[in-house]
Amino acid sequence: MGGPMFSAEVRTRRQRLGMSQEELAARTGVSVRSIRGLEGGRIGRPQPRTVRLLADAFELAGAERDSFCQSALKDTDEHQAGPVSDHAHAPPARGRPVPAQLPADVAGFVGRTDHLGRLTKLLDNGDGPAAVVISAIAGTAGVGKTALAVHWAHQSLDRFPDGQLYVNLRGYDPDQPATAEEVLARFLTALGVPGPDIPADVAEREARYRTELAGRRMLIVLDNAATVDQVRPLLPGTASSMVLVTSRDSLAGLVAVHGARRLDLDLLSPHDAVTLLRQLIGDRVAADPGAAAALAAQCARLPLALRVAAELAVARDTTPLCDLVVELADQQQRLDLLDAGGDPRAAVAAVFSWSMRHLPTAVVRTFRLLGLHPGPDVDAWAVAALTGTELPLARRALDRLARAHLVHSTGPGRYGMHDLLRAYAGSLAADAPDTERTAASTRLFDYYLAAAASAMVSLQLTGDTASQTDPPVHATPTPEFGEPEAARRWLDTERSCLVAAAAHTATHGWPIHTVRLSRILYRYLEGGPDIDALAIHRHAHDAARQTGDLAGQAHALLGLGTINFHLDRLDAATEAFVGALALWRQAGDPVGEARVLNNLGAGEARRGRYQAAAEHYEQAMALHRRAGDQDGEARVLSNLAVVEERIGRYQSAADRLERALMLYRQLGGGHGEATVRVNLGLVAQRQGRYPAAADHYQQALALFGHLGYSGGEAWALDGLGAVHTRLDQPDQATAYHQQALAIFKKSSDRHGEARALNGLGEAALAGGRLTAALTQHTTALTASPAPDQQARAHTGLGHAHQALGDLARARQHYEQALVRYTDLGSPDADDVRVHLAALDSQAGADRRD
Repeated sequence: MGGPMFSAEVRTRRQRLGMSQEELAARTGVSVRSIRGLEGGRIGRPQPRTVRLLADAFELAGAERDSFCQSALKDTDEHQAGPVSDHAHAPPARGRPVPAQLPADVAGFVGRTDHLGRLTKLLDNGDGPAAVVISAIAGTAGVGKTALAVHWAHQSLDRFPDGQLYVNLRGYDPDQPATAEEVLARFLTALGVPGPDIPADVAEREARYRTELAGRRMLIVLDNAATVDQVRPLLPGTASSMVLVTSRDSLAGLVAVHGARRLDLDLLSPHDAVTLLRQLIGDRVAADPGAAAALAAQCARLPLALRVAAELAVARDTTPLCDLVVELADQQQRLDLLDAGGDPRAAVAAVFSWSMRHLPTAVVRTFRLLGLHPGPDVDAWAVAALTGTELPLARRALDRLARAHLVHSTGPGRYGMHDLLRAYAGSLAADAPDTERTAASTRLFDYYLAAAASAMVSLQLTGDTASQTDPPVHATPTPEFGEPEAARRWLDTERSCLVAAAAHTATHGWPIHTVRLSRILYRYLEGGPDIDALAIHRHAHDAARQTGDLAGQAHALLGLGTINFHLDRLDAATEAFVGALALWRQAGDPVGEARVLNNLGAGEARRGRYQAAAEHYEQAMALHRRAGDQDGEARVLSNLAVVEERIGRYQSAADRLERALMLYRQLGGGHGEATVRVNLGLVAQRQGRYPAAADHYQQALALFGHLGYSGGEAWALDGLGAVHTRLDQPDQATAYHQQALAIFKKSSDRHGEARALNGLGEAALAGGRLTAALTQHTTALTASPAPDQQARAHTGLGHAHQALGDLARARQHYEQALVRYTDLGSPDADDVRVHLAALDSQAGADRRD
């Protein structure tokens, strides 16, 4: 039977789009019977092609598409009977993520039969001299390199059961070609490596990447590479995977050094070019084959130019093709006077220019200004800001550009541009007056600041001074988010554009925007992905240094320290916090000083140095109170209470938390109140007041759920698991801890992972599943170096070994737990001493027997 989760997801997405099963079948080409079988859970394993077609129909892209495709694999039986062939039809390794990152297949693909066959033959003969099958598809811009690679990849999906990785290296982007550092981080994340385990050093990332790929049968598509150096760090080290590289360059070094096989892609043949026009235009091509051949020649038989010209022909369906050919010839003649180089790309420019002549002035202006946008794609809101127009006009302009094939859909309501079109738009924008360009870019960056600030308000993540800035001034509309879920969805969707905006503003004359963006997004960026958070804060730090903005540098360092703390890189976090502290003191900002003292205290607490942590917290609280900063005071009170809970001062901890709760309620509750509820649950649990603890955790879970903050939900779920274990309800406890663990893993929270794993071990022990308890606690030992969780894991291992009758190993673990708990000053040391005494008594009894 098909998995219920995937079946429900297909049904929900279809209904959300208002489609019937018949309409979805028509849109995908999948039979109605298969759609019904999928939704009814009657299809055991949906074919990869079916899953891909459904993802296309639902217009899924990026991480959302990956998640959808992975859910189909996770929700079905991964076992196959019988032998496995050498052609990679075996199922993926159990428990490993299966990335599905390919873009949608190309509609109306024609020709290239020989190239498709050669690619398949390379894969079939992959045991040749090269360690890895590498194919470099080279050719001029717009010739269809990406289309060929993606089309062949979709045809060959079953040959790569462990998934596909895809990246646009942006090799010819003058501002932001992709770096090995960022691509490796994204690939490692897709391969299931938690954020804290991704090495900071690029060479170490390369080694980890090759380790993760070893033995996996995967396809890696490296699109739009400029140089061999851009490709080399992304090559696997074993022959189980295949790499497809597309480039305008011949990449001779890749062939000479790494044994790549180059496929030079030329223009479409005259026959294939006309065939493509026939597919796109229809019967008019057959009615006037001479005009169709002339049109194909005028487009230099480049697929991109052919598609743009065909769309113009379709839009003017009453104009004979021969008349359109005359128009284009006239346009090319005028452009030839300006450029006599004979470059095929000049033909593309002529087609683009010709297409522009038949668009309204406002749409042409929109296209031109899109050349100023630094991000990978846009929506109508960003276009309205860029052009200074109303939202409906922006939507109509994008729709008109999409119909003209001058932009393409990248997801629901979002549009991107081929790099040739982006370059052409950029050249048009460069010819505009400086004042127009500056005004358009400023409106865009003001919009991103204002929309991000509005989203943070909706998420109730703006109460602390780290996120507060003056309300951004903007003259264009911004989304009204209403519910927190919509705000978080906007931030997640726009994250790549926000990173691009931070990089561009830092280096092109808008440094204040960079610094403000870092401050506004501070709390959101705590939730990851870490590489994006680090990039934004680094750009902000560089921008603040340019302008001599001490407070801006300090805020950026606070952000960098916070992300490194989240990654358990405590030394790097401390270095950043110390730098921020010095800058805030130099700037005379006591509230900023208090914030960083609070974070330094958190670092000491994570190391188990509770006295040093308390000293930092007390200094921070005095500064917050002196400044009248209630939010800061509440935050420090909550953190100080956690330290007191760890050393057994439960009533004092509860009193501080009640004070923090009162302050947060005065400020409107939200994230702060939810965090205090988790800590109140922890204190009540330690006091043995389990119903009260469960009530606090449930309230926190509801608050975090309303805010869409999954990281907070994980802590509440973990607490509920611990309570149910102590109430002798191990099955319920296991379910809560498993939910928490899944969230912690997704957000790369290693400390949280260790807590959830230890919770699972304790629940397993309570349920008599001793082997499972050993497994979970052993895994917890490797998850985080935090001494409190190390001690807890050793204690759990001692309990499990004692129950199994292995008293020697039980003693070893108890003794290690005792050392750690004693160093921490934790009352749990007394419990461990009781167990060690019990072991002594049991050993003595055994000797007497």
